[in-house]
Amino acid sequence: MELSLATRAVGEHTVLEVGGEVDVYTAPRLRERLLELIDGGARRVVVDLGRVDFLDSTGLGVLVGALKRLRAAGGSFALVCDKEPLLKIFRITALDQVFPLHPTVDAAIAADSTGAGA
Repeated sequence: MELSLATRAVGEHTVLEVGGEVDVYTAPRLRERLLELIDGGARRVVVDLGRVDFLDSTGLGVLVGALKRLRAAGGSFALVCDKEPLLKIFRITALDQVFPLHPTVDAAIAADSTGAGA
């Protein structure tokens, strides 16, 4: 399956909508796009995983790397995910304690605006 990536601005936030499968083959494209956004000045990034069907450890590593890079730059990073199979991966790996996880883009932006985001 292919990976789809679409970016949009919502106020001060950059929302990256991800679709398809994020695995060892497609994760480099996700990493590239995240680095382009961060290096291009995005400091409040929300990654919407709502259309992701599969996420492996390579994809998780890309997300962790982006989180670290944004935090080092004084930015915020949040994930949107409401699919139980993906949420289970975050719980099993304890990454639900690392990433701010939200059910919707609006919820992620609202939490970040109140200081509840990462």
